[in-house]
Parts: sequence; C-alpha cells; structure tokens
Amino acid sequence: MSSNADPAQAEAKPHAASPQEQSNVPATETIASPRAGYRFWLAFWSIALTNLAAAFDATTLSVALPKISSDLGGSSTEAFWGGTSYLLATTATMLIWVSVSDAVGRRIAILTALVLFAAGAVICAVAADWATMLAGRTVQGVGGGGVVGLTVVLITDLVPLRRRGKLYALISVVWAVGSPIGPIIGGALSQAGAWRWIFWMNLPIIAVSMAGIAVFLRLSHRRRTVAEALRCFDGPGSVLFVASATALIMPITWGGTQYPWSSWQTLVPLLLGVLGIAGFGWYEKWSQARCPDKALLVPPGIFSNYSVLLLLASSTVHGLVLYSFVYYMPEYFQAVKLYSPVISGVAALPQTVTIVPCAALVGVVVGLTGRYRWAVWAGWLLVSGGCGLLVLLDAHTSVAQWIFLQVVSGLGLGLLFPSLSLAVQASVPESTVSTAATLVLFFRSMGQALGVAVGGAILENQLRMRWENIPGHASHGSGGKPGDVMALASLLKQLPRDDGFAVQARDALAASFQVIWIAASALSGACFLAMLLLKEYDMNRAHLSTQRFEHSEIEQATPKTSA
Repeated sequence: MSSNADPAQAEAKPHAASPQEQSNVPATETIASPRAGYRFWLAFWSIALTNLAAAFDATTLSVALPKISSDLGGSSTEAFWGGTSYLLATTATMLIWVSVSDAVGRRIAILTALVLFAAGAVICAVAADWATMLAGRTVQGVGGGGVVGLTVVLITDLVPLRRRGKLYALISVVWAVGSPIGPIIGGALSQAGAWRWIFWMNLPIIAVSMAGIAVFLRLSHRRRTVAEALRCFDGPGSVLFVASATALIMPITWGGTQYPWSSWQTLVPLLLGVLGIAGFGWYEKWSQARCPDKALLVPPGIFSNYSVLLLLASSTVHGLVLYSFVYYMPEYFQAVKLYSPVISGVAALPQTVTIVPCAALVGVVVGLTGRYRWAVWAGWLLVSGGCGLLVLLDAHTSVAQWIFLQVVSGLGLGLLFPSLSLAVQASVPESTVSTAATLVLFFRSMGQALGVAVGGAILENQLRMRWENIPGHASHGSGGKPGDVMALASLLKQLPRDDGFAVQARDALAASFQVIWIAASALSGACFLAMLLLKEYDMNRAHLSTQRFEHSEIEQATPKTSA
C-alpha cells in the first residue's frame, strides 16, 4: 500500500503507514537522501570504534575476573560485583544519556561518556584493592551506558529509517571483530599475570574515537544556555528512574546466588523497584498532562502502540535467552564435557560467531526491502527450535553435533538484534525514535540480568533434585548451588571418566542444563506467537531528527508538497 494511507485505517493492514506527525510533515514528503562523503564515514567509523572498546570490555574481563579477584584479595561476593556493577550502571543510565544529549547535544554527550569510560578504565588499571576496582567498574559502566545508548541514537540522527539497517550492520561487524578476540586476549593477559593491560589497551581506541568525533561529527543542534539545557532535561524523572531501575536490577542479579530469592534482601528492593517504575510512569504521564511541552525522559505516548509493547517485551526475552547461553553454555562444556576454561570459550563460539554476521546481513536486507517482520518471525522461530535442539546436548555429544546444535539458535538471535530495534523505530513517531531505540537496549539489558538469574535458579533447583539420587554424593560435597558447578567440574576432572559417581554426576548436570534450554525454547515460542500480531509500518519516512548530520556533502531532498 502507499505510504500516505490514513494511519487510523492502517491499524489492521500488514504494511501500515508510518506513524508520522501528519500535521507537521506531508505524508508524501521524500526521505532525506544523503550522498555520504568521507567526512560522513569518518564520523560514523569514529562512533563505531567506540563499540570496539565496549566489545573488548564486555568479553575480556569475564575470563580474567578470577585472576583479578585472586590478585586483589577479593571474595567471591566482590568478584560477583565486579561484573554486576558495570551491567547495573550501564543499564540504569542509558536513557539518562539520551535525555542529556537532547539538552546539550549528542557530540558533547558521547564525548563526556567516553571520558568517563576511559577514566573508569584507568581507575581499574591502577587499582590496588577490590574497592577501587569496583569504583572503576561503576564509573566505566556509567560511561558505557552513554557509549552503547548514544551509538544507536546517533545512527537515527545520521540517516533516515530505511537506511539505518546498513549502519547497524556495520556496527555488528565491529562487534564481530571484538567479541571473538576479546576472550582470547583476556585469557592470554590473565595467564601472563598482565590483566591490567585489559584496561590500558582500550585507551588508544577511545582516544582515536574521541578525536574523530570531535573533528568530523557535526550535528544541527541549537546551542542552549545552561538554563535552557536544564529545562530540556527531565531531572526528577531521571532521578526516580535511576533509583527504581537500580532497585529492580540489583535483586535480579543477586537472587539465588548471593541471597535466596525468598530473603528480604531480594524481595524488598525488588518490590521497591517495581513500585518505583510504576511511580515513574505515573510521574511522566502527570507531567505531560500538566505541561504538554515539558521534556520527558520517556514520553508515555511511546507505549500507546501495542506493537511497541510486544517488541519491548520481546527484547527482554531476547536478552534473557542470549545471556542464558552466554553464561551457562561455557559451564556446560566445563562441567559436563570436562573441557578447560579456554576450550570451553572456544566451544561456545559456533553460536556467538553466528550471531554477528547474521545481524549484519539482516540490517542490509531490511534496508533494501523495507520489510522487517520476516526477520522477527524467522528469528524467534529459529531461536525456539534451536533451544529445543539443545536438549540433545549431554555427556556424549560429539564435536560435530554440538557445533551444529548451537548454530541454529545463533542464527535466530542474530536475526533479532537489528530487526527488533528497527521495528520499534518504525512503530513510533520520528520525534520519539531516539528514546524508543534506547528502550530496546534497556529492556534487553534487563533480560540479560534475568537470564543469569533465571538460569541460575533453574540449575540450582534441578541439580539439587538430582544430587540426592547419585550414590556417594555425600562424600563429594553438598552440590545443588550454581556456585558449586565449577567446583564440581574441577572434582570430576580429577576422577576417571568411567567412575560411577562421575558418570552419574555428569548426567545429572547435563539434565539440569537441559531444563534451561527447554525454558528458553518455551519463552521463545511464546514470543513467536505474540509476534504474529506485530504490525509492519512503512519505513520510507521523512527524516525529522533535530540533530541531523551537518556538512556540505549531505544534500537533503527537496520536500514534495501534497497534491
């Protein structure tokens, strides 16, 4: 159908008109058509390079945490917070950075985020105790929230919706470079006792990125006085959101590991977080009704489209399934297949390596066709089926089998990375695209925290049920806790493979991991069914960003007036 169809009538149609602000932009206006020159691409690759630093940080540290904890005298609880503090700070501040960038400009915001990211890296590199390391990781996480969140937002500023898939594909290529190399570098530096270089090595990357952004990124942002910038920033909403998000994420990350799910340490902050998020939603709606022109952190109108609600819920499940693999697949290889930590990381590559090129391909295809529903549908179908296939993983699975079994779900997860973001952007007015795109990242990050927590709870309960039925279990420890899986793996590696206890323990572990894959398959199947209700909007829309790329090489098409 044509792009100038009545949006009210397009609700039930498969390719509905984009939800533009019809009073301001003629429905037949052509999209901006940038003829990108070298300055445009230098600006883009400077932004993309920041994600290489983020990819290295995300993948190198997890391998080195045990060594860092040992050298700094950290407890297991402190080591847990070494990874959690970064995720918590990143997730809680993503939306804040978008609001800040609306007030002061994207360039100043992302440069500030990079300064914080670099400062956190330096603090971690020189840390002499675990408290300093945690402080550095938190500062780095705040900067990381700006780096990851503003990358998505800046792409919405650079090009129209139809062309964003290509740029997201190129960002995926950057992650494809950083993600596989990161664990190898982290493992090598950790084994050599030079883990501090994990933090130092990011500084040259950040320096080059900052120089490129400062010189080449020019956006059409109106300069504001301090008073004007403060009026454009939703201060009360930001404080309420960060406090509520922090209260919500913390118990999700430590539930079942540091504290039991039924403990007050878990339930009280979880309840406060839920109530706080509800209060934040009420405040934003009240503020909009009281002052329609007031700048809001999350405009309530974003949630008026049920397709957006479906996509954000889907993003949460996407993060949950992804991290249930990232966190527990290496544990399967260590505890059941008895591989070393390095080999376990390599064994998980068939899935992670598949994700990124598939995401890049989807970005290109969606850009060429202007259609995204096929990628969402195919993604969830492959993830659901791929998770179901993982129940075949046991102590006797061959190398060829576990490679193939991981590839299917990896293809599906890769399809979903760009398609969910592009679908949300197509489902909201252009004026709220930056916030909507960041919400996808926020809900995916929430899902990642849930993936670790839910997977740990399943593993703990399933292993406890099976542990009592293994002859001789009492002489080999209590078992039944996620933290004991690696200790059990170390024990099993010391026993003969045909030892009766070892054989049954590996079978019990394999069966416990299988329940995680079954749960992931069921959730993914539910998402596939829900996505059948997803509307597909026209992606050929006017580029209405208030902070568009500004250079003589970018020529905007002259709008056509309605007939």
